[in-house]
Amino acid sequence: MPDVGPMPRRAAPDDSTLLRVEHLSTGFPVGGHIALAVDDISFQVRQRETLGLVGESGSGKSLTALSILRLVEPPGRILSGSVRFRGRDLLTLAESDMRRVRGAEIALIFQEPMTALNPVFTIGDQIGETLLVHGRATRADVTAQVVELLHSVSIPDPARRADDYPHQLSGGLRQRALIAMALACRPSLVIADEPTTALDVTIQAQILELLRDLKVRFDLSLLLITHDLGVIAETADRVAVMYAGRLVETAPVREIFAHPQHPYTKGLLASMPGGEPGSRLRAVDGTVPGLGSLPAGCAFAPRCPDRFSACDVEPPAATVVAPHHEVRCYLHGPAAPAEDRH
Repeated sequence: MPDVGPMPRRAAPDDSTLLRVEHLSTGFPVGGHIALAVDDISFQVRQRETLGLVGESGSGKSLTALSILRLVEPPGRILSGSVRFRGRDLLTLAESDMRRVRGAEIALIFQEPMTALNPVFTIGDQIGETLLVHGRATRADVTAQVVELLHSVSIPDPARRADDYPHQLSGGLRQRALIAMALACRPSLVIADEPTTALDVTIQAQILELLRDLKVRFDLSLLLITHDLGVIAETADRVAVMYAGRLVETAPVREIFAHPQHPYTKGLLASMPGGEPGSRLRAVDGTVPGLGSLPAGCAFAPRCPDRFSACDVEPPAATVVAPHHEVRCYLHGPAAPAEDRH
């Protein structure tokens, strides 16, 4: 496994659960039937912890975030499951109640700030509108609150920058403005969808450091969606690995880097930079199957170097391989070949 450097020491998160997703499935009509893009996934986010949701493009990570907030665009729709936030099932709330949750209690940071921000309104206007809509400011004090929010995300000269339009800001400053907007109503949970993808390496590091700092200052929980295990190593407390709409492995971050159990997780780790100088990166052969073309058994089976007959029958159930470490793979549990059983 490549050296990813020392991971930060973190205080143990509170045991209470803020968000609990259970058996969530979201699908789209494909060829006369419903194809599952999010397939029976379950996970939880505790208070003051960061859960990293990691996987390749097309694995269903962003759609999971949109499903939690009930923002799936038709013809896609949530088919089953529950999303409990502070004990309330968001999937059963009236839309008027759900609008009060979005932005105020759960905030979403989009991966591309230039498309997430409205180009014809200033940064200050857009953040101020969030405060006003949710009743967190009056017309008299909204400007001061906007400036304070921009200052909290380390935007220089925030009073002047509040009057700038998105195109007048660099990529890093636009991302900081989006983070300020997400924090405007002091949410308990922030969902960050690939928040550093469009940024260069130096700015990525600054944004990750900012998120870590804001998590402590604002007492946040964070659901961090990314394809980058390096980001996970630096930021997350726990990791959920997603492949083709299914969660294949969930574990504390140190456990998953030290003892990965699913072949897909092992492949992702092996493909990270950090090996011997001059050595080639090892890619995971093949591609994520398209929507509606999943194999009958384990979705990863066509790409898996450890595939055997049981893998082609049906998706594997979850097996607990260590405390708080769960994997869905036939190499573990009663169906494993005798020589591979753990």
